This record gives sequence, structure tokens and C-alpha cells, in this order.
Amino acid sequence: MEQPAGGAEPADAADGTAESLDRPLPEGVRRKVVALVSDAFGGLTVGELPSQLRQYARFTPSRRAKFAGNAMAAALESDPVFRRRIGERIVQTQPELADALTSGAPPAAADPVDVAAAAYVLRPGGWVKLVAAAGEEVQRAHAELADEETRRELERLREELDRARGQTRAETERLRSELEASRKEADSLHRKLRSALSEVKRGEAALRKSGAEADAVRAEAAAQVSAAEIESRRLKARLAEAEASVEAGRRAAREGRSVEDMRLRLLLDTVLDAAQGLRRELALPPSSLRPADGVEAVEPGRMSPKDIAARALSETDPALLDQLLALPQAHLIVDGYNVTKTGYPQMPLEKQRLRLLGGLSVLAAQTGAEMTCVFDGAELAVPVLLAPPRGVRVLFSKAGVTADELIRQLARAEPPGRPVVVVSTDREVADGVAKAGARPVASALLLKRLSRV
Repeated sequence: MEQPAGGAEPADAADGTAESLDRPLPEGVRRKVVALVSDAFGGLTVGELPSQLRQYARFTPSRRAKFAGNAMAAALESDPVFRRRIGERIVQTQPELADALTSGAPPAAADPVDVAAAAYVLRPGGWVKLVAAAGEEVQRAHAELADEETRRELERLREELDRARGQTRAETERLRSELEASRKEADSLHRKLRSALSEVKRGEAALRKSGAEADAVRAEAAAQVSAAEIESRRLKARLAEAEASVEAGRRAAREGRSVEDMRLRLLLDTVLDAAQGLRRELALPPSSLRPADGVEAVEPGRMSPKDIAARALSETDPALLDQLLALPQAHLIVDGYNVTKTGYPQMPLEKQRLRLLGGLSVLAAQTGAEMTCVFDGAELAVPVLLAPPRGVRVLFSKAGVTADELIRQLARAEPPGRPVVVVSTDREVADGVAKAGARPVASALLLKRLSRV
């Protein structure tokens, strides 16, 4: 067993009674006790510390006092062994104070708070009285300090009151003189006001007369302006109707001629290209027939019926799309999102459009066919910023119009006889364009063809 420090514990044991406080430690004594424990804390090993204080072993004394003050005070009160170890550290650092407390004669010149804190840790005989006396001393000192501060504050307030009274008297005299001057000025102003009121009344009478005359003039002018505005609106309406009628007639004539001319020219080019292609396909003679040409025989290099039958292609063969685009004046219409969501649906819509349009641009350069790619624009919040690639027309449907309807409008706009190919897996789109004379093909066929680009 360890020996008690300073003989405090043996005194309690010898008396057979244990002294204890009947009230909490005064706040000043408690802070001093926590500071003593925090300073002595660093001289103990981790094993010598109570379990609840070991986590603060590496803290600095100031941090221990700040974060572990309550825990150290509780351990000091409940753990006698820890209290004896702290007492031993106090005996080593403050031997004179410890000896004086053990002998029962604390130094008179010492701070009562320091004496009470050391007595609380060492627990010599009569330590409770020392702690209580320190608390009373602290309270008395605080009371004296408060009385002194109150006295100084009272003196300051008295001085301020005297200054305020002097200022009030001076301000009162000044205000009295200003009030007298104001009264004299008010009498003068009253006289001027009565004169001005009479002038105002005369002016108001003249103003009412002028106002009545002005109201009559304004009423007559307003009537004339209203009549002129009515006539002006009537003339403007008639002029606008005439201009609209003239413009509608001009636009109808201009659009009728341009659309019909375009359709006729395109149809004529289609017929001419088709005739030339048919001449090449049937191997027709470039000029008139010769008598020998009518004799049936087999010539070297001529295509036989078997060879022609072998050229039939399936609906999934990309070569079929090449043959269709090789027709004269062929027009390829592509259902954009139907193709991209069939081939690469995992990509963002912007990248889907760019990938498809890039492939169509290369295909247009290879085949020379007219190409139009249609995207659904009904759900777009803002217009798409897109530079169409060379050889490909890019269209977005308007609000309230689907891409399927726009594709059917494009197919119906073509003249009869022109080869039009529509790429879409949508059965409704395929049936609609077929009725307009277009040839529908599946999206997978175009994707296979673009994979060879």
C-alpha cells in the first residue's frame, strides 16, 4: 500500500470520523483544484490514472483543464488513491504550504483560495473549515469589489447628472429665446398668410373661369379627334384588306408556279434518268436496230435469265439499299430516332444524331442520292444547334407535329414516279409512305449498310 501524503488520511483515520463538505466547493476553489490536478496530471503514468482520465493523458495542462475539468474533479472526490497521488505531487511542488497545512497552521499571507484548494486535495485535519473560510473570503472579496464598483458607478452617474442638469438649464434658456423669436416670426407670417389667402381666392376664381373655358375647348377638340381617329381606322382597315388581298394573290401565283415548275422539272429529270438507266439495264442498242440484231442467238457476255434471277436480294441484305439508291433521282428519307434507338440506344440523343448524320453524309457522297433525316422536335425546350453535314438535309418536326407525320408529308410531296426510300421500323410509318408510293425499308438494313462506310 502507498503511504498517505502529508498525513491527511491518517488524521481522518485516527479520529475515526471522515470530514466532508455540506455544500459544493466555491467556484474559485474548484477552478484552483482543477488547475492543481491538471498540473500534477503529467507526472503520473497512464497506469496510475483512473480509467476515465486515461484518454486525457496526452493533453496539455490547459486543454486538460478545459475538456476534463469535471472528470478530474469527480475522480478526485471519489478515488482516494488518485487523490493521494495528486497530494504527493503537491507536497513535492509546494512543500512549505503542504507542511503548514499538515501542522494545522496555514500561512497567513497565502491566498485563501490556494490554501483551500491544497487542503481539499491533502485533506488534513480541519480541511473543511479551511475550504469554507476560503469560500467566505472569496465571497467577501467579491462583495467588496462589487461595492467599490457600485460606488464608482454612483459617482460617475452623479457627475453625469450634474452635467446633464447644467446642459438642460442652458438648453432651456436657448429654447426660451428661440421660442420668443418664433412667436414674433409667427405673427408676421400670420399677417402675410392672410394677405396671401385673399390673393389665392382671387386666383382660384380666375382659374375656375379659365378651367371652364379650357374644358369646353378640350371637349370640342376631343370630339373632332375621335371622329378623325374613327375615319383613320376605317381607312387603315380598308388599306390593310386591300394589301393583304394583293399579297395573297401574288403569293398564290408565285408559289403555284414555283411548286409546279419544281415538281415538273424533278419528274422530267426522274423520267430521263430512269429511261437512261433502263436503257443500260436492258442493254438496248444506242441507235437503231440492224437486221442481224433480230436473229436469235447467244452472244458472248450477254446476261441470261438465270443471271437476272440470281440478282434477287433479301430484305435484310445491305446490297438491296445500294440498288435502291442507285435508281435515278433517288430520295432517301430516314426516321432519325427510330434508327439511332435501334442501333445505339444507350448513347445520349446528341451523340446519336451526330453518329447517324456522319454515316449518312458518307453514304450521300458515295451514292449521290438525295437524303433527308427527320428527328422528332416536339419535346425540345430550345432549338437544336446543329450544322447539317454535306449532302444531308436535317429536319425537326414543329410543336404539335410528330416526326412520323413529317415523314408522310415529305413522301406525299414527291411527284409520282420518283423513287423514294423511307427508312423506319415503325409499321404505321411504313404503311403510310407505301400508300404515297414510297418504298419502306427496315432501320436494321440502313445500320448494316452504314457499318460498311
